[in-house]
Amino acid sequence: MSGPNDNYDPKQVAALSADALDATVAQALAAFAAASTTGELKAARLAHTGEKSPVALANREIGALPPAARKDAGQRIGRARGQLNQALAARQAELEASELEAALASEAVDVTLPVALAPEGAIHPITGLMDLMADVFVAMGWEVAEGPEAEAEWLNFDALNIGADHPARGESDTIFLAPAGSHRVLRTHTSPVQIRSMLDREPPLYVVCPGKVYRADEFDATHVPVFHQIEGLAVDKGITMAHLKGTLEHLARSMFGDVTMRFRPNYFPFTEPSAEMDLECFVCHGASVGDPDNPCRTCRSEGWIEWGGCGVVNPRVLRAAGIDADVYSGFAFGMGIERTLMFRNNATDMRDMVEGDVRFSRALKGEAR
Repeated sequence: MSGPNDNYDPKQVAALSADALDATVAQALAAFAAASTTGELKAARLAHTGEKSPVALANREIGALPPAARKDAGQRIGRARGQLNQALAARQAELEASELEAALASEAVDVTLPVALAPEGAIHPITGLMDLMADVFVAMGWEVAEGPEAEAEWLNFDALNIGADHPARGESDTIFLAPAGSHRVLRTHTSPVQIRSMLDREPPLYVVCPGKVYRADEFDATHVPVFHQIEGLAVDKGITMAHLKGTLEHLARSMFGDVTMRFRPNYFPFTEPSAEMDLECFVCHGASVGDPDNPCRTCRSEGWIEWGGCGVVNPRVLRAAGIDADVYSGFAFGMGIERTLMFRNNATDMRDMVEGDVRFSRALKGEAR
């Protein structure tokens, strides 16, 4: 193994000469100054200060010099590298500041503009449709009336001519409230509000009663134990079935457009005569009746869809509310809000209306007033 070359005369390696080193530094400084982005500066840094840069290669040649010449060469290389690092850091700071300023200018946010801080909500379609239907009657001069959901048994049944042995008063249909014998129920329809209105007001009387009702029903696609109804009551002198028909035709056209409606005889204890309101099928318009090749799932090929019940107020109901049935007469009607919503929007499953998914409300937010 050979030792140091102590007898070697001091020599000047070309890359370590002062002139060559000054030229290398000048070239690097020019490259740094010419860089207009941090990306270009990075490329210039690798080219002029990296492992294969002229300064790095010159630093490696120090070992080839005799000991007497290494100190001077090392000092020159150190000064050159310090000068480059200082210039590089200064240029890096300039370019970063310039790029940040440009980014802020191009990506500026107007903080005075309104922003959505929470997801968009929507009025529930049931609530919106109740308001919409009530507005139809308010526009005709009717009054909106409300009542409690926990109702007296007398108001829910007896005052409406529903006898003690009527099937609707059984626990299979009605939810009774504790304690036993309290004669209080969760109202099975909004008709008690009609009785309350007749007890509180003097005729003539025109009220519409939207609200929540309760039945001991199964929870499936077409039944829920808690649903909504809207009922109407008109009490005045000379009220006839013709007034009822005209009122309901106006409501039907307000809800469904140019639709045909019919009355079908039925029985309700609180009206006499009584009828079911049917609407012409929105899908087949009666064309599926008697045509087995083109059945209609909406009306089951019957051509009509049941909407609700109605009739002339039974004189017994008027007398129970303290109204002279010999002077006044009236009509009443009622229909389900969920059923009306299904007709208007082709909804097929009532469970969608109670699951609380905001996407359902957003899809039907047009029902809101």
